[in-house]
Amino acid sequence: MEEKKVAVIMGSDSDWATVKSAAAELKSMQIPCEVRIMSAHRTPKEAAAFAAAARENGFGVIIAAAGMAAHLAGAMAASTTLPVIGIPIKGGAMDGLDALLATVMMPSGIPVATVALNGAKNAAVLAAQMLSIENPRIAALLAEKRAEMAQQIAAKNDLLQAELASL
Repeated sequence: MEEKKVAVIMGSDSDWATVKSAAAELKSMQIPCEVRIMSAHRTPKEAAAFAAAARENGFGVIIAAAGMAAHLAGAMAASTTLPVIGIPIKGGAMDGLDALLATVMMPSGIPVATVALNGAKNAAVLAAQMLSIENPRIAALLAEKRAEMAQQIAAKNDLLQAELASL
C-alpha cells in the first residue's frame, strides 16, 4: 500500500517561517509531503484545481496556512472531501485574530480542523493522526512519540522534586 501524502499549502512565502515546522515534523515521521504556495485570492483557480485533484494525486490530508483574511483553508475545503487542517498565521492589524476566526468559522458541511495561531507542528501531528487510521506504521510512531513526551515530563518532574527536597 502506497502511503498517502500530506499537502502543505501556504498563502504566501512569508508564511514559510511558520509552516516550516509542519514540513519538518512530517519529515521526521517519514510522511511524504509537498509544500506549495497558493492563494485563495490571487490564484483561486489553481488552488481549487489542486484541492479537487488532491485525492487522485495521492494526498490524504491538506494543511493550509494563511494570515489575515485566511480564506485558504476554507477555499481548499470547498473543493475537496479530504480533511483540511487550517493554520491561522499570527500577524496583521488584528495580530492573528482575523486569521483564526476566518479559519474556524466555516459554514455547515464544509469543515476545517483548526490548530492554534502558528500551530504548524500540531497541524502535522493531527495530519499524522488522520493518516494513522489506516496506516499502522504511523500509528506506532505516534504512540512512540507520546511515550517519549511522557518520559520527558517525568524526568522534568524528578528534577523539580529533587530541587524541592534540597530547599
